[in-house]
Amino acid sequence: MDWMKEHNVLLDITSRIVQIKSSKSGKVMHIHLPSHRRSPPTVNATEAQLIKKIPVVSDFPDVFPEELPGLPPDRNVEFAIELVPGTAPVSKRPYRMAPDELKELKTQLQEQLDKGFIRPSSSPWGCPALFVEKKDQGGKRLCVDYRPLNVVTVKNKYPLPHIDILFDQLGGATVFSKIDLRSGYHQIKVREEDIPKTAFSTRYGLYEYLVMSFGLTNAPAFFMYLMNSVFMNELDKFVVVFIDDILVYSKNEKEHEEHLRIVLSRLREHKLYAKFSKCAFWLKEVAFLGHILSAKGVAVDPSKVEDVLNWKQPQTVTEIWSFLGLAGYYRRFIKDFSKIAKPMTALTQKNAKFAWSPKCEEAFGTLKKLLTSAPVLAQPDITKPFDVYCDASGSGLGCVLMQEGRVIAYASCQLRKHEVNYPTHDLELLAVVYALKKWRHYLLGNTCHIYTDHKSLKYIFTQPELNMRQRRWLELIKDYDLEVHYHPGKANVVADALSRKAHCNFIEARPTVRVLSL
Repeated sequence: MDWMKEHNVLLDITSRIVQIKSSKSGKVMHIHLPSHRRSPPTVNATEAQLIKKIPVVSDFPDVFPEELPGLPPDRNVEFAIELVPGTAPVSKRPYRMAPDELKELKTQLQEQLDKGFIRPSSSPWGCPALFVEKKDQGGKRLCVDYRPLNVVTVKNKYPLPHIDILFDQLGGATVFSKIDLRSGYHQIKVREEDIPKTAFSTRYGLYEYLVMSFGLTNAPAFFMYLMNSVFMNELDKFVVVFIDDILVYSKNEKEHEEHLRIVLSRLREHKLYAKFSKCAFWLKEVAFLGHILSAKGVAVDPSKVEDVLNWKQPQTVTEIWSFLGLAGYYRRFIKDFSKIAKPMTALTQKNAKFAWSPKCEEAFGTLKKLLTSAPVLAQPDITKPFDVYCDASGSGLGCVLMQEGRVIAYASCQLRKHEVNYPTHDLELLAVVYALKKWRHYLLGNTCHIYTDHKSLKYIFTQPELNMRQRRWLELIKDYDLEVHYHPGKANVVADALSRKAHCNFIEARPTVRVLSL
């Protein structure tokens, strides 16, 4: 103690801060002591009994702790916050909170201090804390409004996978298990020099995160990078990952036993922990990322569509975009989505007067109805030919991708201003080009049959003179191994198309070239 007094050292046990004051310069240095040591993971007694009954999972109880065992282990990578050059620290006042929120704030601050996830801060940075409602469990989650920090953060461009691409890998799968990590972000450390940037202000002082926090702009991309690194050898073989959601899929139970063991071993190896109550194993049908997956294919998750069904009539352009964004998440399930939504999207155009018409109300109700009766879409099999049904009208393009009589996806789009003036045969060819581009990842390198209801398309491939637009499109079409068929009737009426398929006239396209990659 005499040594501490002699060197102007103060130890604050409550806040775990060591303060050292220089006798020469008078400068004060603060050292934050670790608040929590990493302890072995403990499993809830009730969950432990359930885990024992699940094949394979019973060998990995330590992967499903009741709480995270403390700070994450040291890894090869840590979350970094790179700033735009010339950026100065930003500090904002704390938000005002209601009495019950202040009480909850004290509780959650203490919990995170005890776990070692946060510590008191003297940083020049500071973003305000706030609460958001937990949808699944109720209660409140402590978050930080990091918008001021995010504006000056260099964005991480690591890509998040497209949902449709993830589901494309599941063809032939009949057994599924899904694993949800426990507080996934809190299982990643923040780089030491970037910890002060995570500082957040509250009624009870300034704190900073030692682990990755919700609200940081690069958090999803970094977490995706970590998970892809962990499961790189298994991705698209029997594992798909979207941030902290893991899906294990297999063709039969014997394979699934092996696959599940590999995945749980990876989690144990990297000291990543899952929340047992949010996991499900050995399923024939599983809800994942807003969809229902099974051996039959992909369907809309009814529980997720409920938000769309309960949506009130939009009163502003912003509300229209919000509705179409949510409904559009499932647009692959809705034939002619773009055409149906056109009266609503017309209101979002620049200088358009907002006037909710009967046509808008009809489109609004139709989209809701179609979502509740959306079909189960088949999973593609790249070893078999594809059928594409195309249709064009004066307002938009519509296409259906099928295989062996089952729908894989619908696609539609509205015409751009300059496309509205295209002649009919150009519009029909544009519909084909749109489908080839939309489903390029399926069709390139595979045999595909194009079905159209317009005879003029036949002469596109045989006429001696083509305009520049047609030449450009035909150069693209040459990359595909395709055959074009004509049949009368609406090409988008799939049942009619299939009934006429045997009587359609065959038209061979220009010489095709198989291209494996571009």
